[in-house]
Amino acid sequence: MATDHITDIDQQTVRQGELFKDSRQPSPGLTLAAALLGFTLTCLDASVVNVALPSMESSLGGGTTGLQWVVDAYTLAFAALMLSTGALADRAGATRTYALGITVFALASAACGFAPNLPVLIGARVVQGVAAAVMLPASLALVRQAYPDDAAKRARAVALWTAGGSAAVAVGPVAGGLLITAWDWRGIFFVNLPLAALALALLVRAPRSVRRPAPLDLPGQLTAVIALAALAFAVIEGGTTGLIALVVAVAAGAVFVRIEARQPHPVVPPGLFRNRTVAITVAAGAAVSVAFYSMIFVFSLFFQQVQGRSALSAGLMFLPMTGVIAVTNVVAGKLAARFGPRLPMLVGQPLAVAGLLLLLQVDGETPAALLALLLVPLSLGCALTVPPLTTAMMDAVPADRAGLAAGVLNSARQVAGGLGIAAFGTLITDGFMAGMRVSLLVSAGLLAVTGTATVWMRVRPRA
Repeated sequence: MATDHITDIDQQTVRQGELFKDSRQPSPGLTLAAALLGFTLTCLDASVVNVALPSMESSLGGGTTGLQWVVDAYTLAFAALMLSTGALADRAGATRTYALGITVFALASAACGFAPNLPVLIGARVVQGVAAAVMLPASLALVRQAYPDDAAKRARAVALWTAGGSAAVAVGPVAGGLLITAWDWRGIFFVNLPLAALALALLVRAPRSVRRPAPLDLPGQLTAVIALAALAFAVIEGGTTGLIALVVAVAAGAVFVRIEARQPHPVVPPGLFRNRTVAITVAAGAAVSVAFYSMIFVFSLFFQQVQGRSALSAGLMFLPMTGVIAVTNVVAGKLAARFGPRLPMLVGQPLAVAGLLLLLQVDGETPAALLALLLVPLSLGCALTVPPLTTAMMDAVPADRAGLAAGVLNSARQVAGGLGIAAFGTLITDGFMAGMRVSLLVSAGLLAVTGTATVWMRVRPRA
């Protein structure tokens, strides 16, 4: 799901003992508003771009391969760097880090809007992804900083922050359709500029947070980026260059594993996956992301290229499925608290599988109302699964590793979504309907495997 990484990041970035460096009286409401605006921008940018893809292709060319890179350039940069940006926010201070991130995000958005060709747009999307990875942990740290001594107010603030992201996901496709209809695809990037400026203006009232020492695994981070980028290139491009990229990905992956085994503070500790619950929750999170992110990409193209809908109509088709996410996330959290995380995961994953199989019946003549309803079971199943699997992940690791584990889970989910888009985009290139049905079956198969594995998941809270 476009923003179900929300719950993962909660655990990564809420730091205990956030202090203020100055004696200014903070404005919690304005600090929360600044953090919420930035988080909304990152979520909006992840969802709004999908309905704009056909318009981008008409304007800049590039075919399906180019469209895959427009999405994945942002997603993979964001996912890979999320492994380290929580530590960066600690080292530089959340306020400084957030200000830097949102400034770069705004500049990159302007570069996207003015892009004269596809390579420039893709390059600017990479910078956007880097900036988003910097902004996201810092934004939640700002929420923690705004309410340092009141747990109840802090919990409500985090809930509002989370709801803002979910709302951005739901509104994104419709907002994209409206902007494209009233202007063109460039409007989806230019709209970020006034929102970013407002966030920076509000940030003036936030106190400057203290810098804290936090280890950075730069060699591990660098090799992770190389491995992921090369793997995405291999899947999207194929052919001889794709094979060379695959070799580079395997080599970089091997170096990454070796580095992590020797690093005192690795970004991905190898021993983490010896825990059965950790391994299952990461796999389940990845499977959900493949299903959800990839289907959003595929169906965005299906609505416009196969059914001939406008960008606005395509955006409205996603409204029921994205609107159900915010409500279901809350319900899933309550179910996990009452019955444990395994039960809602055992319900959610089969429901998502059923939703994917139902979509096999879709074709170019499927009525709009029926198709919009057929998308709902997938989103409902995914939304039931993600908050509980995050809870299970956090319960399975010691408290002092919660942030690291959440970063690994979040990055794995985003990477899986990006690679799913790369693979399924390649499938639909050679025949849209056949490729779409294979994509649905692959997604259903992955969720069936992780759903079965969830039966053996151990959920044992640890101090």
